Amino acid sequence: MKWTPQDIPDQTGRVAVVTGANSGLGLATARELARNGAHVILACRDPARGERARATIAAPNTEVAALDLADLESVRTFAANVVAQQPHIHLLINNAGVMAPPRRLTRDGFESQIGTNHLGHFALTGLLLGALIASGAPRVVTVSSGAHRVGRIKFDDLQSERRYNNWLAYGQSKLANLLFSFELARRAAGTPLISVAAHPGYAATNLQFAGPSRFYETALGAIGNRLFAQSAEMGALPSLYAATAPGVAGGSFVGPDGFLEGRGHPKIVIAAGRAYDDAAARRLWAVSEELTGVHYAFPEGG
Repeated sequence: MKWTPQDIPDQTGRVAVVTGANSGLGLATARELARNGAHVILACRDPARGERARATIAAPNTEVAALDLADLESVRTFAANVVAQQPHIHLLINNAGVMAPPRRLTRDGFESQIGTNHLGHFALTGLLLGALIASGAPRVVTVSSGAHRVGRIKFDDLQSERRYNNWLAYGQSKLANLLFSFELARRAAGTPLISVAAHPGYAATNLQFAGPSRFYETALGAIGNRLFAQSAEMGALPSLYAATAPGVAGGSFVGPDGFLEGRGHPKIVIAAGRAYDDAAARRLWAVSEELTGVHYAFPEGG
């Protein structure tokens, strides 16, 4: 049997935070969680766009909150406000991201892709950790990409200061997502928190056009979306499965079941070998704590 949104268990009474929920995969994820009873916080860089997206969900159990993952001050403010209102958070979907833009910096001076896709989510998860664990049955889903297979963590040039290739930097950030997700699962052992990674395959979203600036990149993105991509609704299924399916183990990776994991229904998949490098994951964790100033405080035994 293929897993579909009809298989999502009742989420009534659960609170979910979805980053990048104003469009694409994030909006599709938020819509299904709300449809199944969760109170969903749409965490969006642009609250006006978030409100327009929320209107399409047309459910009272949703709200919009401003979050710019490229600004650690915004991350801290968002986390403080959310925890003040929702001391128990059951689901965190680390979905937002940027893909292959020209080199630019976040407000904190990080290369935008490693800064937004990884460091912003690393900080957010750490700041929400207490509220997550307090919920009793939390899951953190971190969205990666098949592009992690071309990624390398360049600890000697993490911010791509010496050499910048937009697609290799994207691959690095998506590999970082996996190293983080798997390391979080290891560190959360002994706590109720389950950390799972997911990837959407090739889904038709505006991500292909929001980052790349070269004409041939946007042209290829348009052709690929038309000929090969699945819908954002299908692309969101791995995240929804990772977030809600019973029995999903911490440290799992969920992706589509079709050819080369490009499309299809969700299943447990295997990442590239570099994603399972424990030493690299521990080193990246230490570097991420130093860069963000966010240190994880697990309860005794975690």
